[in-house]
Amino acid sequence: MKRKFVLSRGIAMLTGALMISGLMFTSCNKDNDKDNNDMFNLSGSANGSQVVPSVAGNGTGTITGTYNRNTNQLNYNIGWNGLSGAASSVGFYGGAMSGANGTQVGNNLAITTAGSTGGSIGTMTLTDQQESDLMAGKWYYLIGTPTNGTGEVRGQITTTAQ
Repeated sequence: MKRKFVLSRGIAMLTGALMISGLMFTSCNKDNDKDNNDMFNLSGSANGSQVVPSVAGNGTGTITGTYNRNTNQLNYNIGWNGLSGAASSVGFYGGAMSGANGTQVGNNLAITTAGSTGGSIGTMTLTDQQESDLMAGKWYYLIGTPTNGTGEVRGQITTTAQ
């Protein structure tokens, strides 16, 4: 009788271990989890009061886009309207929280649609330090005009996990 109990207990343990292993393999796909956890949406509204020092005016801006930490690819779509003149420069800046000036990241961005209302759309690959600053909320975008060459509107960039 004792031997029969050990055999049944062993079979039950083996069956349980197989079921747990099967659950682990079917419910956990590391690659898919990594892709989902590494995708972020970008957002941020810009105006003259965020420029350091602040600029009076009616100009506004928005940024939307995505960032993939797995590939380091940043896709952005920056739009603006109501500027004092045609946008003359658009750029990303890093290393600074709201209220402080940072350092320009790379070169000025290409202006896709020029004017006091316009846009800039593009893609760039970030370094590890740039990614760290972006994820910590230390990136902003700045749009300059001939009247306000050092920036007419500025917007801090926020990242939100998808």
